[in-house]
Amino acid sequence: MFKEFKAFISRGNVVDLAVAVIIGAAFSAIVSSLVADIITPLILNPVIKQLGVTNLENVAWEGVKYGKFLAAVINFFVVAFCIFMIVRVMNKLATIRKKEEEEAPAAPAAMTREEELLTEIRDLLKNRSNG
Repeated sequence: MFKEFKAFISRGNVVDLAVAVIIGAAFSAIVSSLVADIITPLILNPVIKQLGVTNLENVAWEGVKYGKFLAAVINFFVVAFCIFMIVRVMNKLATIRKKEEEEAPAAPAAMTREEELLTEIRDLLKNRSNG
């Protein structure tokens, strides 16, 4: 059973998935901080002050606390936009790489032994007629 687990865990897809989850969690913390510490104060503070509330989580309308939900929605859109930008850049890089591969001259095919001999004979005849 341990050997099976070791084979499973060492497959490339599992390791890639683990790395993606860890990076995603770290990225989520960055975006949450961006929303809570920068976007919310810049955009929502005037609204929060008008409502007479000190914390976004306490914003409510007739008992419905929608402040925390509003922060989650903003958080979602910021994450979605960041992922969109990352995918866009990756797609552009892939397109550039594909163009470079298409434009790169193909390496000449290796000469067969017969072609090598014919080339040598040609060069010898050229040197003989020049010399």
